[in-house]
Amino acid sequence: MKKATKEEIKEIHQLFIDNYSDAVTELDYKNAYELVVAVALSAQCTDKRVNLITPTLFERYPDTKSLAIADIKDVKNIINSCSFFNNKAKNIIDMAKRVEDVYGGVIPMDEKELITLGGVGQKTANVVMIEYTGANLMAVDTHVFRVSHRLGLSDDTTASKTEATLVKKFKNNLRILHQGMVLFGRYICKAKNPKCDECFLTSYCKSKESFKV
Repeated sequence: MKKATKEEIKEIHQLFIDNYSDAVTELDYKNAYELVVAVALSAQCTDKRVNLITPTLFERYPDTKSLAIADIKDVKNIINSCSFFNNKAKNIIDMAKRVEDVYGGVIPMDEKELITLGGVGQKTANVVMIEYTGANLMAVDTHVFRVSHRLGLSDDTTASKTEATLVKKFKNNLRILHQGMVLFGRYICKAKNPKCDECFLTSYCKSKESFKV
């Protein structure tokens, strides 16, 4: 697929900023603890589904102290409509235990420390940092991966390599670009039946004829 030129990258960068400067996550949360749990649950699950699950979960377990001693069967029962709920239940309990044992019940806002928590990989850590601290980081989910390939910004085969490529090409305003690319991919540049008639990036699209990504 043809790659975007330096000039096109610059123009795409600005258009995302113009259209998504106020974009934030669609996950519902009130604090860092709720954000980490919500992001962890959202892996391979829709934000809409997570937002249906978390009110009951957070009412029952409002902080890491309570979640750390939770009955895993109860947690599984609450989140069982979420994909991979068995592993996710174990992970968020492990996360809460480590936050209590190592960080005094305070979610660490440092990428290297976040990824030591159960269920928190680099993408989840970056999403949390982007949303909660406004960090100049990029996180690549299925939407960002698809959009970056369709626009010729990346031809990488993995999310981590795509992330590195986007960071190198865009450098700044990565928070806005991440949030914008997620929403753009979710509602306009969809995997199936993309809304090209509503797209402000049509002239930069490198895959109008195929949409195989």
